[in-house]
Amino acid sequence: MNDTERDGAQVSTGTTADATAEAAGIPELVIISGMSGAGRSTAAKCLEDLGWFVVDNLPPALIPTMVDLGARSQGNVARIAVVVDVRGRRFFDNLRESLADLESKKVKRRVIFLEASDDALVRRFESVRRPHPLQGSGRIVDGIAAERDLLRELRGDADLVIDTSSLNVHELRAKLDAQFAGEEEPELRATVMSFGFKYGLPVDADLVVDCRFLPNPHWVPELRPFTGLNEEVSGYVFNQPGAKEFLDRYTELLQLIAAGYRREGKRYVTIAVGCTGGKHRSVAMSEKLAHRLVSEGVETVVVHRDMGRE
Repeated sequence: MNDTERDGAQVSTGTTADATAEAAGIPELVIISGMSGAGRSTAAKCLEDLGWFVVDNLPPALIPTMVDLGARSQGNVARIAVVVDVRGRRFFDNLRESLADLESKKVKRRVIFLEASDDALVRRFESVRRPHPLQGSGRIVDGIAAERDLLRELRGDADLVIDTSSLNVHELRAKLDAQFAGEEEPELRATVMSFGFKYGLPVDADLVVDCRFLPNPHWVPELRPFTGLNEEVSGYVFNQPGAKEFLDRYTELLQLIAAGYRREGKRYVTIAVGCTGGKHRSVAMSEKLAHRLVSEGVETVVVHRDMGRE
C-alpha cells in the first residue's frame, strides 16, 4: 500500500491491482421510488426475497457511501436495493448529485418507479385511514399532486416504470420476479402489452403502437367471440393490406431504438400495442411483435391488459 497526503490527512491508497479488485467488487444498485401507496414496500420485500440487500428510506446523499461499504464486503453484499421516497424529502434534492457520483464510479445502477392512478392511490390511503405524507392540512389528492410534481423528473429518468393501479400484491411480485429473478442479466428486457384505447393508455408505456388502421375482426360474426390468440383471428389480421409491412418496419425501428437504449444503459422497455377494445388486432400484433423481439435476442414478456374485459 502507498500513503499520500490529502487535505492535511494521511490517506492510504491501493495499487492498480487493488483498485481493479475493488472495482470488480462494486455491487449492483437498484433505487426503488415512486408514488406513496403505489407498492414500494412490496417491491422492496420482493427484491429482498431474491437475495438483494434492501435499505428502506435511505437519504439519497448516503447512497454512494452504502455502495462503497458494499464494495468492501468482499462479495458478501453484491446487490443493493435502496428505497427513496418523500419521507426523506429534505434529502431528495441530493439524489441527482448522488446518481452523478455513482455514474462517475461506473456503478451499475437502475431506477424502478412505481406509479398508480390518483383514484387508486386515494382508495388505498382511505382503506388504511392514513394521511398522505405530503397532504399537510389539505386533502389526500393535494398530497398526491405535490408528490407527482416532486417526482416528475425522476420518473422521466427511470429505467423501469410499473403501473400498479390494477395490480394486486401477487401480480406486482410476479412482474418484479420476471425482471430480476434471472441469474444472468440480459442486455435488454421488453414487455409487449396489448390494450384497448377505450380503456385508456397504459401509463407505464415507453412506446405506443396503434393498430386501429387495420379492419376490426369484431365486425366479422364468426371471429367476434375469439381473441387475437386464435389462429383464424391472427390470420385475418395479417392478411389485411399493410399489416405485415407494418410489423416488418416497426421491428426495424425497434432494432434502432433498442441499440440506442443499450448505449444509454436503459435495460427495460414497455411497448404498448393498442386497438379499440384490446381483444383482436392488438393481441395478434403483440404476439407477432414479441416473437420478432425474441428472435433478435431481446428477452420479452407479453401481457394482454384488456383481453377478456368486455
